[in-house]
Amino acid sequence: MTVTSLDKTAELLQKIESRQARIGIVGMGYVGLPLALLFSDARFRVTGFDIDSRKVETLNGGGSYIVRIPGTEIQLARESGFTATADYAEIAAMDVIIICVPTPLNEYHEPDLSYVTGTVSSLAPHVHDGQLIVLESTTYPGTTEEVVVPLLEKGNPAGLRIARDASSSGFYVAFSPEREDPGNDTVARRDIPKVVGGCGPAARDLASAVYKTIFNRTVPVSSPATAEMTKLLENIYRCVNIALVNELKQLCMRMDIDLFEVIDAAKTKPFGFQAFYPGPGLGGHCIPIDPFYLSWKAKEFDFNTRFIELAGQINIGMPYFVVENIIEAMSQQGKALRGSRILILGLAYKRDIDDLRESPSLTIIELLQKRGAHVEYNDPFFPTVGHGRKYALNMTSTPLEKIPEFDCVVIVTDHSQYDFPAIVARAKLVVDTRNATRNIDAPNIVKC
Repeated sequence: MTVTSLDKTAELLQKIESRQARIGIVGMGYVGLPLALLFSDARFRVTGFDIDSRKVETLNGGGSYIVRIPGTEIQLARESGFTATADYAEIAAMDVIIICVPTPLNEYHEPDLSYVTGTVSSLAPHVHDGQLIVLESTTYPGTTEEVVVPLLEKGNPAGLRIARDASSSGFYVAFSPEREDPGNDTVARRDIPKVVGGCGPAARDLASAVYKTIFNRTVPVSSPATAEMTKLLENIYRCVNIALVNELKQLCMRMDIDLFEVIDAAKTKPFGFQAFYPGPGLGGHCIPIDPFYLSWKAKEFDFNTRFIELAGQINIGMPYFVVENIIEAMSQQGKALRGSRILILGLAYKRDIDDLRESPSLTIIELLQKRGAHVEYNDPFFPTVGHGRKYALNMTSTPLEKIPEFDCVVIVTDHSQYDFPAIVARAKLVVDTRNATRNIDAPNIVKC
């Protein structure tokens, strides 16, 4: 008797609800690994896929390479059947595949989908009938249907096509944007609602069923493009508001007004205001990148996202603003930047995480080096760092005991491990980009 697609849809749904479905997570990074652990904790048998053999070996050995994920969580998952592999042939044994790979910008600030296209092309030969493939990587609206689906159909030797409804044969495709916030311990991952958009009702419902097993709420939307745009809106909202306070910071410095005091006063309003804070620039995988994904796609429709692009330009310019303020602060002390010794405090893009992606610290280091300064750094999460955006750094973290040897200490990331009063007391000059020294009254502090 021939098994219909309707039977296969019901079979996959039953497997999901009974925790018998095999889950494959492609990309064992800051998004994929936490997701794999959630599914493992929900009693699914999970396989993590990654082309980095070191990650595979670490995970299979019960270890972790992400600070906020202890090795004990990996070991517990291993006891529940979690395993990692670099062999994409094992995709054929999966019922559900979730893709969590990077989507950076290229050197021209245009979308770089090479990780997505490379991954999908590697998966396509092993995709089978009735399988669900979900993309989580942040990208522009249209990627799932215009890029992922054609690659899956083209690369499948069995000639399988996408199933648009439960009565069609083929594989199901959906998009569900990740909503990771590294370092945020106030909201449990399970409590973050999961947006899901499918290529047809069957894909949407199957993806929702999968995520309902690990998230307390799913938010189904009408299409993958809607889900893709939802993710961009969330991050562009933050980008625009951060750009606003970054621009206001520059104005307030000229007017001798403390913007942080202004923000603290404004946020007492019980409606219509949400506090955002200025800094040395944006970091992380999403907020600095997403505006450029949308503005690039908008050009296809003869539309210029002027407001969004302006916000991106302001945020991109913040590391340059910091460097100019370092130069001015040192000049006030009769020192030139060229030949001086500068210590950067913090490489991570935000407090208490081990994530360098798009960190403004890297840009600041590179700009200072380019202008002739001797630059070192300290970060408790990064004993060494190999590369930045344009220049090879190949640096080792400098002990804080050496602070008196430097002409200037720049606070770029305000890790909670730092004793700022002690740092200020030992430093010749402190340039503070995070308002970390707000409660310290000392003449050697310059805010920027």
